[in-house]
Amino acid sequence: MVLKEQPNLRTRLDDAFLLRFLRARKFDYDRALQLLLNYHASRRTWPEVFQDLRPSTVKHVLDSGFLTVLPHPDPQGRYVLCLQPGKWKPTDYPFVDNVRAIYLTLEKLIQPEETQVNGIVILADYNGVGLTQASNLGPFLAKKVVGILQDGFPIRIKAVNIINEPRIFKGIFAIIKPFLKEKMAERYLLHGSDLNSLHKTIPCSVLPEEYGGMAGQLETTVWSQALLDSEEEFVVEFCQPDPLEGLDLSDSLLFAGEHASAQCDDYRGVRSQLYYCY
Repeated sequence: MVLKEQPNLRTRLDDAFLLRFLRARKFDYDRALQLLLNYHASRRTWPEVFQDLRPSTVKHVLDSGFLTVLPHPDPQGRYVLCLQPGKWKPTDYPFVDNVRAIYLTLEKLIQPEETQVNGIVILADYNGVGLTQASNLGPFLAKKVVGILQDGFPIRIKAVNIINEPRIFKGIFAIIKPFLKEKMAERYLLHGSDLNSLHKTIPCSVLPEEYGGMAGQLETTVWSQALLDSEEEFVVEFCQPDPLEGLDLSDSLLFAGEHASAQCDDYRGVRSQLYYCY
């Protein structure tokens, strides 16, 4: 009944899945539907990221220490995704592998209802980032990354804390900023090497010793193993046919802005299911 008018749209329709999109868009049904369509459309627009997307294919990224999730949430119940771009060496593997690892991490993070409600915080340590890494992030690539994280994934990013940013970061941010919505751009906080400034947004009780915290040394293997242990669920989710195969979606619909209309008759069934979840 839900997809009576559009049987070719292959998407999960269980309440737990659809509620992710409703919560991410504060129960605005049209915006939640647009987000759901964007979520699936991203697989078509960037196949290099989503083809055979499972943890074992990014084990080299996890082993490098490029990312981890701190073990404890902050006082607002938000987990901290810790990125260390300086760990990435372009001669070792392409940048798109980092995007794949980030996407898998977000998929794992968004499973608990608490994260769907509270959102997450990002901590990006740019120590060691130089021209070699920065030159790999051009406007086209930046637009695709921001498009997925900002308009194509059901997670609420509440703050992006940048520390140890080198002088070249101004150039990196100049590439990214044009694609950020004003509200998201305001959530970027540049701390430099001032850990006291960082502690005003992420308390010491949550941070590892490397960032002046009291939560022990930064550990990446626990989160890496959690992802690797989830291999089968990602095979089911991402190693299947294109969910939008057979649908005729205009380019204007995919990754449309927050105010774009999603009121197409073809998708009334999905919208009805979103409404039913509420």
